[in-house]
Amino acid sequence: MSAFIKTTSKRLTFGAVLLGATLGLSACVTQPPSFGSGIDFREARYNEISAMRTYRECRDHALELDREAQTNHDPAKYLASARMIEKCESDLGPDVAGIATDERMRAYALTVQNHLKGGDVERARENLDKFAANFDGQDLYFADGSSFIQTMEVLLGKRGAGSIGRYSDANVNNDLKSELRRVRYWERN
Repeated sequence: MSAFIKTTSKRLTFGAVLLGATLGLSACVTQPPSFGSGIDFREARYNEISAMRTYRECRDHALELDREAQTNHDPAKYLASARMIEKCESDLGPDVAGIATDERMRAYALTVQNHLKGGDVERARENLDKFAANFDGQDLYFADGSSFIQTMEVLLGKRGAGSIGRYSDANVNNDLKSELRRVRYWERN
């Protein structure tokens, strides 16, 4: 009987040690690696790419309208192009508002110009304000180095009419400054 007790005692001891080791090791195991973050990233990236693809298709259609407006000198097509770019931008949503900003800035700047060319000066002013707000004070520059924002402010009458040297401090094309000064001279006389 004593051999039976010894064997049972060894088995119980071995079982207790095995149970203790198992519990001890289970306490050391950390959370299994999360594969969801990689999948979430890929899904978010796919959504960004999809949204930008849709945006670019929309913008390209608006640019085609702009080309037609230039060719035919059609104010209605300028306005249609501007409205379409506004819609493209609004359809993007906040999730992808931080991507492709240079590309989007150039397109939105076109809304300001096209509203002006189409005769909707008030909407051009509103879009210029939205441009400055949405793109955090960034600016675009024409080939001669003049500022898009300051040029549009001058053309849209957003610079103070009574200020001394009205255009002297503006980063605006010199030919435009000269022409506006000439017009102002003849308005006063």
